[in-house]
Amino acid sequence: MSDTETAAEAKPPRRSYAGTVAAGILSSRIFGLVRQAVVVNFFGLSAHTDVFQAAFRMPNLLQNLLGEGTMSAAFIPVYTRMLEEGRAREAGRFAGAIFGLLLATATTLVLLGMVLARPLVAILVPGFLEDAAAVADGTMQIDRYELAVQAVRIVFPMTGVLVLSAWALGVLNSHRRFFVPYFAPVLWNVSIISALFIGAALFTTPEDAGVLSLEGLNRLLFAAFVGALVGGVLQFLVQVPLVIRVLKGFRLSFSTKVEGVREAVAAFGPAVAGRGVSQLSGYLDIFLASLLATGALASMPPAMALYLLPISLFGVSVAASELPELSRMGTEETGAFLQRLSGSMRQSLFLSIPTAVGYLAFGFLIMGALYRRGPYFGLTDNWLVYAVLAGYSLGVVATTVSRLLQNGFWALRDTKTPAKVAVLRVIISTLVAVPLMFLLDRLSVSETLGLAPEDQPLFFGAVGLGIGASIAAWIELWRLQVLLRRRLASFALPWRSALKMTGLAAAAMGPAFLLWWLLPAWHVIVVAALVVGTYGFAYLGLARLFHFTEMQAWTGRFFRRRS
Repeated sequence: MSDTETAAEAKPPRRSYAGTVAAGILSSRIFGLVRQAVVVNFFGLSAHTDVFQAAFRMPNLLQNLLGEGTMSAAFIPVYTRMLEEGRAREAGRFAGAIFGLLLATATTLVLLGMVLARPLVAILVPGFLEDAAAVADGTMQIDRYELAVQAVRIVFPMTGVLVLSAWALGVLNSHRRFFVPYFAPVLWNVSIISALFIGAALFTTPEDAGVLSLEGLNRLLFAAFVGALVGGVLQFLVQVPLVIRVLKGFRLSFSTKVEGVREAVAAFGPAVAGRGVSQLSGYLDIFLASLLATGALASMPPAMALYLLPISLFGVSVAASELPELSRMGTEETGAFLQRLSGSMRQSLFLSIPTAVGYLAFGFLIMGALYRRGPYFGLTDNWLVYAVLAGYSLGVVATTVSRLLQNGFWALRDTKTPAKVAVLRVIISTLVAVPLMFLLDRLSVSETLGLAPEDQPLFFGAVGLGIGASIAAWIELWRLQVLLRRRLASFALPWRSALKMTGLAAAAMGPAFLLWWLLPAWHVIVVAALVVGTYGFAYLGLARLFHFTEMQAWTGRFFRRRS
C-alpha cells in the first residue's frame, strides 16, 4: 500500500464538482437511452438501424477529433492557467483565436465529408456495398449503402456545429460552470426523439394499419437525421449566453500569433492523434461488425449506450471537474496533485465498480426493461444485446480509471504519452477481437440458448468485439500507470479500495438475486426496477455502514441534511 493511497483515504480531496457534472451528464444519458429505445421501437435490430448507427458514427469522427477530449487536453490547461494568473482578457483573446481556428478547420472538413460521402461510407462499412446485388436478387429490401451516403451528407454539418459546442464546454469548464454544457446534449436527443414521433405521425397512412411501409421507414430515418442537425444547433446556442457572461476580451481571430495558441496547437496535435486512435477503435468495431451477420451492427448501440453510461457519469464527470484543478496545481504541488488524483480515482471507482458488476449480473433484465416492447425487439434480441453489453462491461472499470490518468498527463502538459498508449490499446483490441468475433459469429443466439427460431437469425459475433475492447482497456490502464509512475514516483493505483468496493458489490448481489428468484412472472420493467433497485440500495447501504468516505462526494449533502 502506497503512502499516496493511505493519505488520500485519511483526508478527502478538496472540493469536487463531479456531482454537478454527473447531474448534467445523467440528464443527457437518460435522454440518450430514451432516444435509443425510440429508435429500436421504430426500427428494431434491422437494416434501417444499421444505417442509423453507421451514418452517425462516421461524421462523429470530426466531433471527437476536435471536440471535448481534444479541447480538454489542449485548450483547458492553457486557458485555466491564464485565468489563475489573473489575465482574463488575454485568456479571452486566446479563446477567440482557438474558436476561429476550430471554425475554419471544422468548416473545411464538413465540406470535404459531404463531397466524399460515397467513398467514406464504402471504407467504413464495406459490408453495405453488397446490398445493391442483394436487393436486385430479392434477398434484401433496402440498399443500406445508398441510404447511408445520403444520411452522412445531412449529419456532417451537425458535427461541425457540435465541435463549436465543445469549445463552449471548454470555456465553461475552465470557469467551473459545469452543468449547462453537460446538460446541453439533452436538446440534441429531444430533437431526434421529437423528429421520430412527428415523422411517424406524418408518414403513417390509414392503409398502413399503424405499421410504417418500407418507404415510410426510409422517410422516418431521414426525419431523425434532420432532427439531429436541428438538435446540434440548439446544443451550441444554449451555451452561448453563459459563455458571453464569463468570457472577457473575446475577439474572433484566425491567427496563431495570439499568446497561448502555439502552445495549445503543439498539444493539439498529439491530442488529436490520441483521439484519432480512440476513434479508430470505434470505427474498426463498425467496420468489423459490418462483415458479420445482419443485426451485429444494430446490436451494438443499445449495448454501448449502457456501457458508456458509467464511463460518462463516473469517469468523464470526475475527469472534467478535476482537470482545471489539476492544471492549476501543475508540477509545483506534487503532493497535492497526487492526493487529488488518487481521490478522484477512488471517487470514480466507488460507482463504476458496482455498475460493471450490476451489468454482468442483471444486464439481461435492464436490456429487457429498456428495449423489449413492440414487435421488433424480442427475447432473442434481448439476449444478444445483453451478451454484447457483458463483453464490453468487463472493461468499464479500466476505461474509467484510464480517463483519469489521461487527465493527469494532460495537466502535466503531456499529451503524447496517452496517444502512444492508445495506439497499443487499438492494436491489442483488434488482434483479440478479429478471430474471436468470427468464431462467435458461427453461434446462433436462438439455437445456442434453445429459443424459438426467427425469420432473420442473430449471431453472437459482436460479443467478440466487446471482449477484445475490454482486454485492451486493462492493458491500456497498466501502461498508463507504469508511465505515470515514472513521472511521479509515489503514484499508485488504489487497488485496496477497489477490492473493498468489489466486495461490497458482490455482497449487494445476494438480496437482489434472492428477490429476482422469489418474484412472480411480472412485466420485465417491474422486475428490473425492483431487482436493480434492491442491488443499488444494498450497495449504498453497505457503503454507508462501513463508512466509505468516497460516498460523500456523491451523496454527502443529502446525508448531512438527514444526520
